[in-house]
Formats: sequence, structure tokens, C-alpha cells
Amino acid sequence: MLDVNNLQGKFGEDCVRVLASAAGLIVYKADLDVDGVDLLLRWPDHTFPAIDVQVKSWSRPKRSGGTWRFDGLTEVQFNKLAGRDYLIPRYLFLVVVPDDPGRYSDVSAAGMLLRDQGFYLPMCDETQVSQPSPTRRRTVHVPIGNILSVRSLRSLILSSPSVGDGQ
Repeated sequence: MLDVNNLQGKFGEDCVRVLASAAGLIVYKADLDVDGVDLLLRWPDHTFPAIDVQVKSWSRPKRSGGTWRFDGLTEVQFNKLAGRDYLIPRYLFLVVVPDDPGRYSDVSAAGMLLRDQGFYLPMCDETQVSQPSPTRRRTVHVPIGNILSVRSLRSLILSSPSVGDGQ
């Protein structure tokens, strides 16, 4: 059986996969996470539009006004996502999960329920940290209204620039 941290991380990615499947998207998993990207999401039969995603799961969320105050990225990890220097837009997906892995899902006659919810943060407007440290944390504020859903995933994909747009 997976340890709690790996179980939580896998469940977070699997939640994103479920939503992407329901949205009719293709999900690619990088062989290694060396560039800050866990998943690439795109339309079937097309190279673009697409988005790159770093998925973080979180069982003890901290709210700050209308945002989740997430401090789970090092400055190096943050810099691999932040800015406009990428051909494919990059997003942080934050999946809030129950503290108890036994509560991740329920099955009933009405269907299957996955807990709890995912949120997204476009990283293009974030400014990279100069001289990033692999140990210092970079806090990001993920709007609580940026809920991951079939509709929002499709919207994120459709709003991503295509090759040749000069972006």
C-alpha cells in the first residue's frame, strides 16, 4: 500500500484525470517531472490548444479571504511554472482532499463521489523569483472561485494560445 503522501498525490492527479476524461480531453503524463509539469491536457486529434499542469494535493487547506493560501511550492518549483516564457500555458491545480484517505471516495446506488474539490491558478501572470532557493517556500493565492470542473477545464484549454499566435 502507498504511504499517505504518495496516496494523496496520486489521488489528486487521478481527480484531474477524471475531470479531463469527462471533458473529452487527452491526458499525457511526463516520463519524469523535471520541468514542473505533471500532466499535459489537450483536445483529441490536435496538438494545440493544450495546457501544462502541476498538480498539488492538500489535506489541510488554509483560507485567506477569497483565496486558498498555498505554501507547498519551493521557489524553484514556482519558477518552473511562473511567467510567460512557455509555448504552452502553465497552471497550478490544487486538489483539496480529506485528511483521512478513507474518505476520498464513496460509492452508492446513486453513483460515485470523489472528495473534495480542485482549483486552478494560471501561472502566466506570476513573476519568477530571482535567485530561487530549493528550500524556501513561495506562497501562492489560489482564488476559491477558480473551481476545476468539466466546463472550466474546457475553457482553460480553449483560451490557451495556439502555435503561431505570437504568444
